[in-house]
Amino acid sequence: MASAVVANNSSFTSPLADAKFAQFVGQSHINGLITQISELSPWTVLLTIFLCMVAYDQCSYLWQKGSIEGPSWKAPFTGPFLQSVRPNFEEYKGKWASGPLSCVSVFHKFVVIASDRDLARKIFNSPSFVKPCVVDAAHKLLGKTNWVFLDGKAHVDFRKGLNGLFTRQALETYLPGQEDVYNDYFARFLKVSKDADGPFPFMGEFRELMCAVSCRTFVGHYISDEAVKKIADDYYNITAAMELVNFPIILPFTKSWYGKIASDMVMEEFSKCAAKSKVRMAAGGDVTCIMDAWIKSILDSKTYREREEKGLSMEGIEKPTPLLREFTDYEIAQTVFTFLFASQDATSSACTWLFQTMAQRPDCLDKIREENLRVRNGNRDAPCTMEMMDDMVYTRAAVRELLRYRPPVIMVPYLAKKPFPISDTYTVPKGAMIIPAVYPALRDPEIYENPDYFDPDRYVTGDAETKGAKNYLVFGTGPHYCLGQVYAQNNLALMIGKASMHLDWVHHATPLSEEIKVFATIFPMDDCPLTFTKRPA
Repeated sequence: MASAVVANNSSFTSPLADAKFAQFVGQSHINGLITQISELSPWTVLLTIFLCMVAYDQCSYLWQKGSIEGPSWKAPFTGPFLQSVRPNFEEYKGKWASGPLSCVSVFHKFVVIASDRDLARKIFNSPSFVKPCVVDAAHKLLGKTNWVFLDGKAHVDFRKGLNGLFTRQALETYLPGQEDVYNDYFARFLKVSKDADGPFPFMGEFRELMCAVSCRTFVGHYISDEAVKKIADDYYNITAAMELVNFPIILPFTKSWYGKIASDMVMEEFSKCAAKSKVRMAAGGDVTCIMDAWIKSILDSKTYREREEKGLSMEGIEKPTPLLREFTDYEIAQTVFTFLFASQDATSSACTWLFQTMAQRPDCLDKIREENLRVRNGNRDAPCTMEMMDDMVYTRAAVRELLRYRPPVIMVPYLAKKPFPISDTYTVPKGAMIIPAVYPALRDPEIYENPDYFDPDRYVTGDAETKGAKNYLVFGTGPHYCLGQVYAQNNLALMIGKASMHLDWVHHATPLSEEIKVFATIFPMDDCPLTFTKRPA
């Protein structure tokens, strides 16, 4: 029986095999090829596959590059990864100067860089083609559901609920907390200088100062001083994690890994703050921070909606605008964390350059000091108000000029959602990163006379505000422009105004003082060595 089955099977031939392949069987060159393949070693096969992948990677890059400027070949797979980990500002400038559009390819991501002002504006104003993406690690650190990654109507609706947090009235409620932080840290600067008994690199101190003022502004005193200190210390790891541009995974004990640990810690702290704020706002507490203001709007919307659903009289009840849904503690924490993420490095950079530049330009500092004393009627300890801020014309102009002169954020990464015809001759491929550079527009000599010179009078008696309206891309433009741009500028004006009245400082210049270090944002290469002393009353 078994032998019959074997006999039958051995005599059966598939009709498909007969039709397709039988004609090749027995041909000497086919048999020889099969023999050669079968004799290949596993290493040879792997090498062949690897070389094919390298060729595909290179061909894919060249196809996406098209006619724009960029390297004629790329390092297999990684591209200029090491350069992205150790960014060089002069190399960035060279890239911008190479043409209005240029490109690189890092790991799996093709990157297009737009250095022309109008192309940069086109990217900012094309939400149907692009969306913000930062770097790959950002989704892992901030969360894929974070509102900054929302697109279209979902982003617009979410943003409407946040606009009220940065109104003039809201900004005034944050001023006392900001002044308290500055008073504490200015005393600390004096101690650091005394203990150092000489120049001390203050960049790290400025980072902690701006983290502290942000935390107090965003979550008030729901967070302890110890937690603020820990966030300030650990936040460095979150920024460092962003250096691994387009690195696809988080490996243990890498910068991304430590950054993820730090972001989880911040999120947990802010979630606790949200829970405390909900209790206090429900009890009728005063608004003292951004989290309070947002939660009060959420609770007001909930109350209005409940009255409406119960059919109660709505006479005299003002409808909240916009009418907000309820948000979980985690959603609130996640959103406030993005405020910290957006502000921390940018304001730290601006703060560092502001102190350095004011020490280099004592004439400007004297004008700021005189103006701040004048608006306070000679009382340097008088609490600041928004009316005073309005009268600080020169101080605010100095901040605005500093942000042009040393823009903290020099490029803003976006992702092409679909093929994007950015110019008549080039279409950005779907899935590519596209990065508008803002630095070149802010140094355009046709708009800003002597652009490499720091001159606040451009914004006082000059025409920089109107002539440079399209060039001033410090806070972006379009649907994703920075919500906190007025807050950020007022905050820096408040800081340097108070410092001018209470402190004297000397910048100890080194050959690296004007060299730019890129660490998410830009800083002096020597970390800004200063010496602070108390200014007599």
